[in-house]
Amino acid sequence: MIISQTPLRISFVGGGTDFEEFYRQYPGRVLSTSIDKHFYISLNPRFDGTIKLNYSETELVDNPSQIKHPLVRAALEEVGVVKGIDIVSLADLPARKTGLGLGSSSSFSVGLMNALYSFTGQYASPDILAEKACKVEIEKAGSPIGKQDQYAVAFGGLNLITFNTNGKIDVEPVYLRPQVKKDFERHFLAFFTGKERSANTILTEQSKNISEKFNTLKQMSDLVLDFKVALEKGNFQETGRLLHKNWLLKKELASSISSTQIDEMYNKALSAGAWGGKILGAGGGGFLLVMASPDKHSQIKEALAEYQLINFRFTEAGSKIIFKN
Repeated sequence: MIISQTPLRISFVGGGTDFEEFYRQYPGRVLSTSIDKHFYISLNPRFDGTIKLNYSETELVDNPSQIKHPLVRAALEEVGVVKGIDIVSLADLPARKTGLGLGSSSSFSVGLMNALYSFTGQYASPDILAEKACKVEIEKAGSPIGKQDQYAVAFGGLNLITFNTNGKIDVEPVYLRPQVKKDFERHFLAFFTGKERSANTILTEQSKNISEKFNTLKQMSDLVLDFKVALEKGNFQETGRLLHKNWLLKKELASSISSTQIDEMYNKALSAGAWGGKILGAGGGGFLLVMASPDKHSQIKEALAEYQLINFRFTEAGSKIIFKN
């Protein structure tokens, strides 16, 4: 048996600039961190040669071409596993239907690739895992997504990810003094909106709007560098202001990124003392991330008492094999 553990992620600023249609013309940038919520993929040989999948559904097939799950089918094809395997997936924050905005689809893909390479006796570095997961999700499965999540969860930690015009992707750790990093983490709250959403629908519209929203995306990419400078100085009020600015820009990218309910939640948080925030992931639902001075947290929790609060911590590790027998 082999088990991989892959973190989920929180993206602070720059999301949307990781689409190739944009960064081939202007560098895209995202600043994000992995968190202590994970996806687990368990693999085990099957003696009868069949392939069995257990996720939100159960599949039992004779060969990969019969698999309904597009990411599993593509991953098996990419690694060259054609028979005799049992695949089980579990998550600390399972989505009932679609997604929660924490990069779970890419966490699943990266974790699956990591486990499959180990299953076949191969080692894959974080950059290979991210690259292969992008190929599986975008090229093979046709998902209308960018490339930030695959790199964020494969590498883990707090990183500035740059998408260069030549296609090269750089992952640069953001080094903070230990107390600054601890204090930064303490400034955040995350509330579940109560709604899941189809990221693909939102991202398809966003992708189609890239030409029209090009200047907005440039502002979002440049803002990441300002956010990093403020963060390294420990100027959390400034990072909160930039987070707010990023959210206002992001809402311009597609019509369904926000909603009346989300705007009401966000405005309640601001009225209770928050500096800024954003909907995590593509938007439309999932989790609302709020940044505020810790002495304002009790007021914000009271203002958003009807919404479920999720506790999380930043982590350093990316995707890894935690058991192999």
